[in-house]
Amino acid sequence: MSTSATLNTPDATLAWGRDLAASLNAGDVVALCGNLGAGKTQATKGIVEGLGSSAAVTSPTFTLVHEYADGRLPIFHFDFYRMERAEEVLTVGWDDILDEPGVVIIEWADLFPDLLPLHTRWFHLTAQEDGSRAVEERLLG
Repeated sequence: MSTSATLNTPDATLAWGRDLAASLNAGDVVALCGNLGAGKTQATKGIVEGLGSSAAVTSPTFTLVHEYADGRLPIFHFDFYRMERAEEVLTVGWDDILDEPGVVIIEWADLFPDLLPLHTRWFHLTAQEDGSRAVEERLLG
């Protein structure tokens, strides 16, 4: 089972993220997959905004994780893009973060799918030729 949407503008991608945030609760994990430029960070900006944080969201490509604590729930934003091995993810306290009462968002989550819990919500974003983005939720399990 899956759901899909077409996001015609960067603002639509932000709005999609804000809408998704309304359904998120403590302990939720959001996996964002797609090629470079597919809209993963833009979607994350919307999620963070929708959770009430005023943080300036950037992709944590080199820091591995950003924390945003000023919204209705703490947010842990990961980027697995530069990770070569699952062990690298574990060194930043991955298991402890999954136990936190917040929301975990992972860009490039499909690089290490075995690290994610079964209740993860998986979204695949794809850039279209017309500049829009297609997003599809893939329900696993």
